[in-house]
This record gives sequence, C-alpha cells and structure tokens, in this order.
Amino acid sequence: MKLKLDITPDLVAAMAAGVKAGEKAVTAAMREAGTGLKSSWRMQVTGAGLGRRLANSIRSQTFPRSGESLDAAALVWSKAPVIVGAHDTGPLIRSKDGFYLAIPTEAAGRGLRGRRITPGEWERRRGLRLRFVYRRRGPSLLVAEGRLNTKGQAVVSRSKTGRGKVTAPIFFLVPQVKLPKRLNLDRDAERAMDSVPGLIVANWAASKSIKYSDNIAVGT
Repeated sequence: MKLKLDITPDLVAAMAAGVKAGEKAVTAAMREAGTGLKSSWRMQVTGAGLGRRLANSIRSQTFPRSGESLDAAALVWSKAPVIVGAHDTGPLIRSKDGFYLAIPTEAAGRGLRGRRITPGEWERRRGLRLRFVYRRRGPSLLVAEGRLNTKGQAVVSRSKTGRGKVTAPIFFLVPQVKLPKRLNLDRDAERAMDSVPGLIVANWAASKSIKYSDNIAVGT
C-alpha cells in the first residue's frame, strides 16, 4: 500500500487563517474580560462610598499591547493598592510604635490635601497644645482649650474674658482599629475568569460569521 500526502496551498492558508482567527478571538476575549472586571471593581468602590477618585485608580491592560496572540492575558490592578486592599481584606490596624492610634474628631478638621490630620500637624497648624485625658472606660482623648468656629473645628480663642472657650476632644486614642471589609474583589475576579471560555467561543463564532458573510455573492 502506498500512501501519498499532498499539502496544498489552500490547506496551508486555511490552517493559517484558523490560527489567526483563534488569536483574534482569545485577545478580544481577554480584553473584554479585563475591561469588564475593571468596571465591576470600580462599581464596588463607588457603591461602598469610597469615592470616584479611588474607583478611578482601578486600571486594566491587555497583553500583548498590540497585535493578537493565543497567549493573550489581561491585567487589572489599582494604583492605590494599599487602600483598596485594606477595604478588601478588613485588616486589624495597630500603631507602628506600639502606643495609640489617633483618630481625629470633627473638631480636628482635615489635614493637607484633605488627608487625615495627625496630632503633630494639628498642633502646628492650630497653634494650640493637645492635652492627654485618660479614661478607664472608652477611648482616651487628646483635648485642646479653645473655641469652636462655625465649622465646628477647634481654634485659638481670642477672647480676654474666656467667653466661648471650651475643652474640645480633638483625637480619640485607641490601641487598634478593625477596618470593616467593604469590598469583595475576588468574587468579581472569579466571575471574570469563568466568563473567558464563553467569550472566546463568542468572538471566534463572530469572526467566522463575518468571514462567511463577506464571501456571499449576490447575483441577479
């Protein structure tokens, strides 16, 4: 028995076209999955009340950056990983030096660029000294002698008679804080991964239907 195999140019071209279609389908699927996951994470962040700015820190990128590949991949990440990760895991936060965490009250106001103000920064900006008040029950306090302005923030009192002067709690002092878990990023990531096979099939089928429709000839 004699067998002969001829590889025609048409067969080679068909195989090459199949590989190319696969590359396009996989790359498109990974791009859709990555973009969808980015949108889901952003919706979680805004839904948790963490603000649009933090939500916009979620980014996505498909690899390769140009062209198509059967090994295409998508990366979704945050440009503020510490903050997003903390709200995703709900960690127990302790003071670095082993003492207290200073939690500002409304009377403390905000720090530079809207950040949480520290006791040292508060004293420098307000020109007042903080005084430690120990409490057996509940958190201890850092308080200041002054007056409350129209925003409810403690400032220096200019009154010579002491009118309007108060002892205002500026910081609560606690040994540790349990941050509530407000995000569930793994849930959306698993959904995105599960969607990839279906996206590949859908994109492959779409590319084939386009190819077949392009080959239809209409005559009269």
